[in-house]
Amino acid sequence: MRTVARVLVAAALLAGCATAPSAPTPTPTPDPGLPGRLVADVTGDGAFRHLEELQRIADANGGTRALGTPGYDASVEYVAGVLRTAGYQVETPPFTVSEFTVQEQRLSVDGANVETLALGFSPSTPPGGLTAPLAVVAQDDTSGCEPADFAGMAAGSVVLVRRGTCTFAQKVTTAASAGAAAVLIANNAEGLPVGTTLGEDATGVVPAAGVSGTDGASLAARPGAQVNLVLATTTQRTESRNIIAQTTTGDPAEVVMAGAHLDSVPEGPGINDNGSGTAALLETAVRLGGAPPVANAVRFAFWGAEEIGLVGSSEYVESLAEPDRERIALYLNVDMVASPNAAYFAYDGDDSDGEGAGPGPAGSGGIERVLVEGLAAAGVTAEGTDFSGRSDYGPFIEVGIPSGGLFTGAEVLKTPEQAKLWGGSAGVAYDSCYHQACDRTDNIDRTALDRNTDALAAAVARFALSTEALRS
Repeated sequence: MRTVARVLVAAALLAGCATAPSAPTPTPTPDPGLPGRLVADVTGDGAFRHLEELQRIADANGGTRALGTPGYDASVEYVAGVLRTAGYQVETPPFTVSEFTVQEQRLSVDGANVETLALGFSPSTPPGGLTAPLAVVAQDDTSGCEPADFAGMAAGSVVLVRRGTCTFAQKVTTAASAGAAAVLIANNAEGLPVGTTLGEDATGVVPAAGVSGTDGASLAARPGAQVNLVLATTTQRTESRNIIAQTTTGDPAEVVMAGAHLDSVPEGPGINDNGSGTAALLETAVRLGGAPPVANAVRFAFWGAEEIGLVGSSEYVESLAEPDRERIALYLNVDMVASPNAAYFAYDGDDSDGEGAGPGPAGSGGIERVLVEGLAAAGVTAEGTDFSGRSDYGPFIEVGIPSGGLFTGAEVLKTPEQAKLWGGSAGVAYDSCYHQACDRTDNIDRTALDRNTDALAAAVARFALSTEALRS
């Protein structure tokens, strides 16, 4: 059982760091051949070299690149240095974060111990814990997302919900509003839900902890069982950084933005999650160069504190004055693009799949089409995936910025139909090392990394020349 969990979340971005970079140099004539040339220039091998450096950094710093660790700071210095060498205007704006620590976490059901993991920023239980009967809500894809899920639950219960669709904070606050004393979240995979958080800004929450998918399935068959939950937690503040880099050419009033989170979870080096997105983005930025022949400025972002609630990206978006937000034409997100049992997903910007959270802001469907075309050109057929709120597109969508992105899957199991379409193993997670120490360079599907880097480069270059596809 893990006895100490550390989670970081931002509280305030320091003043003066959210402004756009200084005025660009005169823009060269946009080159219509840029998309084809950039796709030819980027390589999966080039992206993998960045992954090898991130692995080296993790190995030299206790096996992790989590926020608040020397491994994260070294990752920032590496990425920022590469971007400056490539000719970009680079800033590393700091933001204040909070460190969440768990001193004790114990769960027993009818006297038998069950492995558990406190959710980040969960409040403590009373000293000695709380004891209450177990209430079980529907264990489906939207478990605990709606008030109706808790109809008939006895006040003061410890309620079991299943991970999926909405945020952990939404599940816990909805349960609390219905009278729950505490919440257990069953993972939708075999292991514990590592790296999960309520977010520091969550209000109206009750003590919350996660259990494995196996234990969750067992508990779901035991409503009324006597639960004892003990959580002892504290929070303290520290500081971290994002990285923002912009071309010196292109119209700064029409910014094409692409981002990837740079932090890992504390449990491992985070080479797929999200070294892979970082590497694909960095390879694209280097090959594009800091002064490309584009019509629109291109801004690359590498986010801190994603793993504990999209904090770096949220702080960045919230810090922008409204005119600066309006200058961002679109946002492309790359988070996990080399999963070892890879899927090929583009976020469903127009909600054509009719699943989950609905469409993104107007123009998001155009982004999806461009990314799907890029993957097709790389030799693979893409599927849509829902804007579930689990990555850094979330803050951009919230303020109406058209968004999209690429994703090769995390803890969910690949279906037989997907295995037939893409290869790999049905009934196995897209990434069995998700949020674990084994998420290393040997966990990477280099073909998936190469294809997604090509698709990203094609989209960045295409939008850098024109954003007309947002309106088509």
